[in-house]
Amino acid sequence: MAQQFFVRQRHGFVKSNKNHTPAINLNLNVRGLAQSATLEINERSARLKQEGRRVYKLGLGQSPFPVPQVVVDELKANAHQKDYLPVKGLPELRQAVAEYYYRTQGLEHEAGDVLIGPGSKELMFILQLVYYGDLVIPTPSWVSYAPQAQIIGRPIRWLQTHQTHEWHLTPEEMEKLCKEDPARPRLIILNYPSNPTGRSYRLEELKRIARVARQYRVILLSDEIYGELNHAGRHISIARFYPEGTIISSGLSKWCGAGGWRLGTFIFPKSLHWLLEAMSVVASETFTATSAPIQYAAVRAFQGGSEIEHYLWQSRRILRALGRFLAARLRAAGAVVVEPKGAFYLFPDFCPFREKLQARGINTSTEMCQQLLEDTGVAVLPGTVFGRDEKELTARIAYVDFDGAQAIAAAEQIPPQKILDEDFLLKYCNRTVTAINRICDWLGSL
Repeated sequence: MAQQFFVRQRHGFVKSNKNHTPAINLNLNVRGLAQSATLEINERSARLKQEGRRVYKLGLGQSPFPVPQVVVDELKANAHQKDYLPVKGLPELRQAVAEYYYRTQGLEHEAGDVLIGPGSKELMFILQLVYYGDLVIPTPSWVSYAPQAQIIGRPIRWLQTHQTHEWHLTPEEMEKLCKEDPARPRLIILNYPSNPTGRSYRLEELKRIARVARQYRVILLSDEIYGELNHAGRHISIARFYPEGTIISSGLSKWCGAGGWRLGTFIFPKSLHWLLEAMSVVASETFTATSAPIQYAAVRAFQGGSEIEHYLWQSRRILRALGRFLAARLRAAGAVVVEPKGAFYLFPDFCPFREKLQARGINTSTEMCQQLLEDTGVAVLPGTVFGRDEKELTARIAYVDFDGAQAIAAAEQIPPQKILDEDFLLKYCNRTVTAINRICDWLGSL
């Protein structure tokens, strides 16, 4: 007998039949697709904290630093801005972004080359939607590149990297793929400083990758959202060496500490304006325009100036000291980890502990991270969500669980020529240091 239930309406109840409710019909591309791993671990950590557990949140890669005050002030001053802005972005902001790339990279662009969106993540999705060709992703890579391609139904080719090469894409691997079908259209994503490894490319590496890309007419999406967090302050865009085929992606979320503001930027060479125009059409039918107050505030961010440069210098100073210190701690405990050169990530490999982990029934990176969270309260992400083999015992650590505003204020009191020492890190980045110590103690207890 069909199950019956009652639905309340304005003038009483009506009898309904469960068999008459709409059937579940999901697009095949999203069936079984899980929530973004970074957001899921953040929500899971929040639930554990609500249960009274002490949790160290090293899973979500959110900047620990505040938005620079001059940018916040500009947002306040433009809170009244309520009109829809042009689909491609506020003209003044597009000009500021073009000038930023000339000032920092020597790249000659104009406002018409820039597209603004509600986060670079949204712009990447639309780029994959409008482009016809394969998506090529070096692994490990940011968790959302591949799921976006899956949602759209885009073919994905993974390019393996190795810890022995500092997780860098090599020109040889890139050329090996391109030689299989030289005329095949391809979009290759290059992200550096890297999420999840914290590594960056050297000048000669970029030149060699650019040569291969030009030879096979590959389009490069250079995801440089962590560029201003190169620990030495010397980020180099690959667009310097392959300007005609490179789209640069950036935004405010990482270097400006404004992840929740959702503002992303793409800058195109003239030769790729056909992609810019196609993306603009899709944008006009989806997000329409990026938040007006945020765009006006972003003009100030991209204009730079002494306040922002000083903020960035102190941010890099703290991240450099903390990254080196934590990498050394993990190596001393027996993990294999390369020292970060940018951003706020470490990507340790716990393969030396494979036998001990197997003795506890832990055989995959997911099982390892789940047990680590259960035993220590430290939340990190398994390497498998970054495209690595499930049985590879890698994990991403986002060393961001500290009060960035307090750390910057304290660093201001220390002479700029002095390296921030262990005492500083223990005092102002204590939760992150404690979390790494807990990981090391856990490894020692296996």
